[in-house]
Amino acid sequence: MPKITHLIYDFDGLLLNTEPIYRSVYEKIAQRYGKAVTPALHRKIMGRQAIDCAQILIEDLALPLTVQAHLELRNQLIFDRLPQAQPMPGAVALTQRFHALGVQQAIATSSAEVTFKLKIQRYHDWLALFEVIVLGSDPAVKRSKPAPDSFLVAAQRLGARPEQCLVFEDSPAGVQAAKQAGMSVVAVPAAYMDRALYHQADEVITQLAEFDPQRWQLPVV
Repeated sequence: MPKITHLIYDFDGLLLNTEPIYRSVYEKIAQRYGKAVTPALHRKIMGRQAIDCAQILIEDLALPLTVQAHLELRNQLIFDRLPQAQPMPGAVALTQRFHALGVQQAIATSSAEVTFKLKIQRYHDWLALFEVIVLGSDPAVKRSKPAPDSFLVAAQRLGARPEQCLVFEDSPAGVQAAKQAGMSVVAVPAAYMDRALYHQADEVITQLAEFDPQRWQLPVV
């Protein structure tokens, strides 16, 4: 097992509980056109950038919308709700502990800057624990997850090699991205997700509070 020195986290559904908001909004848009977003389709779009989600939903559901129209409708429905999202169980405590122990941490999220700012309105002190934050709208991120770009950019800015980084992810696309980046991955899937989709992960846990740093030879005191 490689020596882990840096931690990289996804954000939506991993640190902050935004996935139910996104699911609800995408379902409302589909229902306007007599369509339904199946659990399989939710899994397909999970962890991807908004533009990719829009393209997949339009194609798979045959929605009579352009990508831009879908994004505008999504934003109308979602912007007021994102600031109300709560941290996932164990997320604040885990990241606070590693910060206190001097372990450098980063966020690598598919979120664009405009939505990310809405989500963190109440959490600026928490976000200060992270040395690096890479957004989906970052010019250095040429391809979105499941491509490895966001994780590679985060590692580079941390000054770490990929094999020194442990990634925490809740989406299959994110797990795939991290493995393509040459990193180890702890998957934290939602209860409704099929764990078989996380076969590439090095470890699978049900929530961040379960994470055992000793398994990864990380400091505990």
